[in-house]
Amino acid sequence: MSHAAEDIKKHVRTYIAVFVALAGLTVVTVGVSYLHLTMPIAVTVALVIATIKSSLVAAYFMHLISERRLIHSILVTTLLLFIAMILIIFFTDQGVMSRGIHS
Repeated sequence: MSHAAEDIKKHVRTYIAVFVALAGLTVVTVGVSYLHLTMPIAVTVALVIATIKSSLVAAYFMHLISERRLIHSILVTTLLLFIAMILIIFFTDQGVMSRGIHS
């Protein structure tokens, strides 16, 4: 019985640590917003922080940290396809903007 209680305490400590990290990263996000960075840098910093926060949520609260290799490969494939779609949109938009065509 004490073995199960120790496991629960370990998981609770992990969840509390992740919560503290998420709260800290939220404070960092708000702090960065007051730095008056240029738009591309501000967006990049915000996306990096958001990626770290979403990784913590997915890994610990959605229990993906203990999943098998197939799940990880599916997640990586999804991420790569998402990045490809964003890049397609970005470069298509850049091509339209460089020609001076506005919708």
